[in-house]
Amino acid sequence: MGHNTSNLLYLVTIVTFVWALRDLSNPARARRGVRVGAAGMVLAIATTFGQHGLHDYLWMIVAMAIGGAFGAVAARRVKMTAMPQMVALFNGVGGGAAALVSWAEFHREAPLSGDLQRDISISLVLSALIGSISFSGSMIAFAKLQELIGGRPITYAGQQIVNALLFSTVVGAGIAIVAGAERAWLLAIVLVGASLFGILFVLPIGGADMPVVISLLNAFTGLAAAATGFELENNVLIVSGMLVGASGTLLTLMMGRAMNRSIANVLFGAFGQIHAVTGDVAAANGTVRPTTADDVAVMLAYAHKVVVVPGYGMAVAQAQHDVRALADLLENKGVEVTYAIHPVAGRMPGHMNVLLAEANVPYPALKEMDEANAEFPRTDVSLVIGANDVVNPDARENRGSPIYGMPILNVDESKAVIVLKRSMNPGFAGIDNPLFVEPNTMMLFGDAKESVAKLTAAVKTL
Repeated sequence: MGHNTSNLLYLVTIVTFVWALRDLSNPARARRGVRVGAAGMVLAIATTFGQHGLHDYLWMIVAMAIGGAFGAVAARRVKMTAMPQMVALFNGVGGGAAALVSWAEFHREAPLSGDLQRDISISLVLSALIGSISFSGSMIAFAKLQELIGGRPITYAGQQIVNALLFSTVVGAGIAIVAGAERAWLLAIVLVGASLFGILFVLPIGGADMPVVISLLNAFTGLAAAATGFELENNVLIVSGMLVGASGTLLTLMMGRAMNRSIANVLFGAFGQIHAVTGDVAAANGTVRPTTADDVAVMLAYAHKVVVVPGYGMAVAQAQHDVRALADLLENKGVEVTYAIHPVAGRMPGHMNVLLAEANVPYPALKEMDEANAEFPRTDVSLVIGANDVVNPDARENRGSPIYGMPILNVDESKAVIVLKRSMNPGFAGIDNPLFVEPNTMMLFGDAKESVAKLTAAVKTL
């Protein structure tokens, strides 16, 4: 395949990636976007093979077959509740691949030239540094989400000083390589040191901030891939990497705004390292009002407007299909049903949207935070399913709360609030919620899936 032909096909691939990203910004077009992006990637791989012939890529084809089979099986078998950690895992693998390519390219180029071009050496160092941080950081995020390690921040005395010294050492080794000291042991310091920094970087971040961390690490992987593109002089890698880096950065900033916190506070504030009040103490300051499925069913069936507020508890119980069935039943009775979506509900960006899309909930029924908050004053019943921190009134009213200032869903403005929870334990951020003892709030305790099924059965009898 000629050079001009391959560049033209690569340009087509770049166009498909931009098209895919555009479609992914709209839930109604997201599936088409995934297909377009996948087709573009297949074209990019075929073009790369066509440049030199398949015989030059035998081992790569074998590796792709093994990795592709593993990815396909994992993607089909993973539960929706485990999707955030899968995203973190696959994102980390991308960063690790970029770091390994930098190591391989260094050993291929340095012995031949003895004097790497400045732009290539800079790309090698950046790819190794950023890719290693993304890999190890994503593995820690995966471990926190999978509950292999605690979700609370893991801190120790002098951690900021240790991190600063470690990062300075890594950067110093990278600068030495760029300056002409082309030594394998210096690049090893960059790879190992950056990997260790990635671990120490994510450990002090609480599990409640994992959606922000995942999007930030995703941006890191994109930047590492772009740097790899400069190493390999491959335009597709450069453009696709920058698309991922830019979109991940914008998403990180948007989520930070949704929490009314700076990215620096998320990364270095050790959010969650607090002394949470237990449910019993919280209950002492108010009365928790348990209720039954039959009583809630009556409220739902005779309401004019019901707003469903999904949270991670719905994901854990895999109750999204049952929620959709309940909503359909209420709509058949003339009840208006919508869904209020908080930007950081769940464990990854758009987690609730993905769950509800899987249950074929109509896209117009999904209301973003600002639109949903305008509707709560005229809402008869807000049905909170497994959400906690994103509906906590302390974010508005309690200046001493760690989440004070974070925009929330104002469900307490509804005429009645029904909260589906297993127990009175605090949410993932470890903060008690005074909403649960408000006069207009009732608690329906139990597994979310079972509780919603009971509500559906009770509504059918009315």
